[in-house]
Amino acid sequence: MNDTDAENSTDLRAAGERAIRAALPGAFPEGDLDLRDGRLGEELVEIGLTSVFGLLWARDGLSPRDRSLVTLGILIALGAENELRTHVRIALTNGLTRDELAEVVYHAAGYAGFPAAVAARTAAREALAQ
Repeated sequence: MNDTDAENSTDLRAAGERAIRAALPGAFPEGDLDLRDGRLGEELVEIGLTSVFGLLWARDGLSPRDRSLVTLGILIALGAENELRTHVRIALTNGLTRDELAEVVYHAAGYAGFPAAVAARTAAREALAQ
């Protein structure tokens, strides 16, 4: 890794940290964000912080609310219930209402299938109960 790559990596991490803190206010302690847990695959969250939140969520092209709508639809279609739980909370932070979350699930049923929508509804209910 050269100096420019290291600088870009640091910038992306900082952008990702700002984006994730904005998406999940109060979820992380102040100061340097250390997401490593010393277990297998511990760098996966760090990779997500820089590549997903730093490269994508920090972009200007869509509002955070719009990004939440897109992300919810994709996660429902993928059957990614674990990630969906987190993104339901992020969607609320980004201004979606509970009624709009339900509409996303209903709409996804027509495109991703009824089983995916039922699983998404379950995950959303669990996220909203927290």
